[in-house]
Amino acid sequence: MAMSENIDSSATLSVAIDTGGTFTDVTLVDRASGRLIKAKVSSTPDDPSLGFIEGIRRALRDAGESPDRISHVFHGTTVATNAILEGRGAEAALLTSAGFRHVLEIGRHDVPRTANMYHWVKTPRPVPAHRIFEVRERLDHEGTVLQAMVEADVRAAAARIRAAGIASVAICFLHAYANASHEQRAAAILREELPGVFISLSSEVLPIFREYERSMATVLNAYVMPAIASYAARLETRLVEDKIRAPLLLMKSSGGVTGVETVRAQPIQTALSGPAGGVVGAGLIAELSGHRDIITLDIGGTSADICLMSQARAAMTTEGRIGDWPLQLPILDITTIGAGGGSIARIGPGGLTVGPQSAGARPGPVSYGRGGTEPTVTDAHAVLGHLTGSLLGGELQLDLAAARAAIERSVARPLGMSVEQAARGIIDIANSNMMGAIRVVSVERGYDPAQFSLVPFGGAGPLHGAFIGRLLGMKAVVVPPAPGVLSSFGLLVSDLKSDFSSTCLLRPPEYDLPRLASVFAELEASAMAWLDRENVPSGGRTLRRMAAFRYEHQGFELTVDWPSPDAQRTTLERAIEAFHREHERLYTFAQPDAPVELVQIRVQAIGSLDKPTVPRVGSAGSIESARVGEQKVWTDTGWAACSIYERGLLPEGALIDGPAIFTQLDATTYVLPGQRAIVDPYGNLVIRERT
Repeated sequence: MAMSENIDSSATLSVAIDTGGTFTDVTLVDRASGRLIKAKVSSTPDDPSLGFIEGIRRALRDAGESPDRISHVFHGTTVATNAILEGRGAEAALLTSAGFRHVLEIGRHDVPRTANMYHWVKTPRPVPAHRIFEVRERLDHEGTVLQAMVEADVRAAAARIRAAGIASVAICFLHAYANASHEQRAAAILREELPGVFISLSSEVLPIFREYERSMATVLNAYVMPAIASYAARLETRLVEDKIRAPLLLMKSSGGVTGVETVRAQPIQTALSGPAGGVVGAGLIAELSGHRDIITLDIGGTSADICLMSQARAAMTTEGRIGDWPLQLPILDITTIGAGGGSIARIGPGGLTVGPQSAGARPGPVSYGRGGTEPTVTDAHAVLGHLTGSLLGGELQLDLAAARAAIERSVARPLGMSVEQAARGIIDIANSNMMGAIRVVSVERGYDPAQFSLVPFGGAGPLHGAFIGRLLGMKAVVVPPAPGVLSSFGLLVSDLKSDFSSTCLLRPPEYDLPRLASVFAELEASAMAWLDRENVPSGGRTLRRMAAFRYEHQGFELTVDWPSPDAQRTTLERAIEAFHREHERLYTFAQPDAPVELVQIRVQAIGSLDKPTVPRVGSAGSIESARVGEQKVWTDTGWAACSIYERGLLPEGALIDGPAIFTQLDATTYVLPGQRAIVDPYGNLVIRERT
């Protein structure tokens, strides 16, 4: 159940939980009153469901509310992501067409850009060759059966899978995107021979051409199926135990949410679940603040996630990656690097490095007093005075002396500099790493970051935003009202989404418009059926159509919006014009007279959910009443006095010059000398250089 038709009408609370590497962030909102409650609890890496339910309990306790008033539970999870990145997925098998046993091993014959081509060792595949079984069958690219499937091959593979104790199987036959009958029959045989086995079909996971990418997506789906199924079951059990009857909706990599049953069948859809919530939340901030062209910077304890949004709309890609593997599912175009508040600073052969190793939730930064011994980015901020003596509303007291000692021992003394210089070096290196990632999503995509505003969030984002905005000459830095829990808030304003795609190679000049119309109709029927299963009312349904084009003889395509619900020639011509424009923007040239092929079409189903309203700040209060103290901060010219403000007490229009520190439960914002911050009508802190 995705919608709340069986929930009591008095249940007006929505709760969202985003599990991070260090903290689990929770946002609870009463859609009737607009009341917003934020909570942060420590993450529980051994069993994230414990932090999940503890976060809900904390938010309900702080709000003085009961579980039966919750109508929706939203969740962003990194379980699938971590299983893939850390190689902790299930032992899986693959059934493939005869002659294609080594499709995963061959891959694309490429060497990663950062690897030494003479000494590079290929990463072990999620399914090794000895667990790949060939089945005699063959379709052509249009789905015509050239050789019927030999069912005995499937049963023989099932016997070997049973003997090996493998519980998850991927099936990827050649050209199954054009005709799924062989895959479906093989799956039926496996269910008969291996009751309870997890089965992943390429015709369901990624029904498009390119055998390596389709095989990899299907295999990764099988690889994480047992972990996601177990995790989803634990979440549902904990919700039932706490008397929460609301449906559980999980964030997908495409920026929409979906029900648990969909995620159980296609867990690979959640591969970038965690970062996606923040991007969706930042899109709302972009709309409310009037800064519609933004670059998001989500910095947590372990990583930094960056995404470019033009006109408040996030860029999408079907050329994403997760770890070493391609992921051609529609996902938000997010770049992730190992740079966060917990990133460890070390002296190596090349000098000082920061990350990607992280202190994580346990032991965490040295200043947290939980047993950490290696200095981190957070410790550097504490030493430079960017943080006050406590975090989480006073719940976590910082050990400044321990942080100073760690930086002095591990960085300052080996490099022959002061503790402050060493701490600033740590911050500068972290900022440089993040700037490089920002250039990947901007300059390398044909955009100038100086034409965008920066939206930093996450627990550490507002500490770095002012630095990076200045270094890149950006228009402004817009810090959301609740930056530390924006990812969970983004879950609350998400829609249900699912994508349905088909390879449909149509060549000029005819383009076979009747076939195009037929394929669109089939995809739209599948999309509407999914919306039916998710109980989305007719008034809340939207279908978005897209098409992928390429110039004749090109190897890759570009996706553009299909501008009309019909499949008429005029609509096709408008889509091709959009393809030319996009090609020129990305590659600085277009070929309007060259033949253009239509390669793939996609329909995205969107189901609108009730969303909370965002309250305005109002004019009550004053700057002086919000000023709660003063401390010294280390600047380019040495130590300087810095005022501390309780951010929630600032009225609309409050104007404050840096250096300044703004504290709140979920994050700390630092404004540099020479900058000025103003509170906009929705509580965003807009930072610009003083002129």
